[in-house]
Amino acid sequence: MKTWQAVVLGCFIGLTASGLILFIALPPRGTPVVLLPPPTPMPVIVHISGAVLHPGVYSLPPGSRVVDLIEAAGGLLAKADADAVNQAATLFDGQKVVIPSVNPSDNFINSEFSSLQYPLNINLATQKQLENLPGIGPTKALEIISYRETHGYYKSIDELLNVPGIGPDTLNQIRELISVQ
Repeated sequence: MKTWQAVVLGCFIGLTASGLILFIALPPRGTPVVLLPPPTPMPVIVHISGAVLHPGVYSLPPGSRVVDLIEAAGGLLAKADADAVNQAATLFDGQKVVIPSVNPSDNFINSEFSSLQYPLNINLATQKQLENLPGIGPTKALEIISYRETHGYYKSIDELLNVPGIGPDTLNQIRELISVQ
């Protein structure tokens, strides 16, 4: 074998050995991370009745508003009192929305009381609905709403103790009748 052939063969063996050493010395590679799709949020199931085209129970996406529910129910009837309902309110699961008529005789029962279901959500309740709670009159109801508008939605029922005129005794009377959801 000639000298130049021995040099080429030596370089080839040297490079092959170096590659094999690097391959063996490299740390093992991990398995790839598999990302799962985000969970699908549960729909909000709500009941609408009163002066709408198709009253009934509807399933809407989370974060839907009363106006979305009215659209799903086919829209308001001509006799509907649209100003009596906060159409911008966010819906929650299990809620019932009653759309009253402008003519009170068309309403079989007073809409303020027919939509009253317990536990009453104090973050969405009207003054008249709050007045139906034991120990809550017009002044305390306005204070509850005023506090809610000033500080944002209630995060817990105990936060009612921050409302002027509501003490532990009043809160204990209504605790089982209210919610913040």
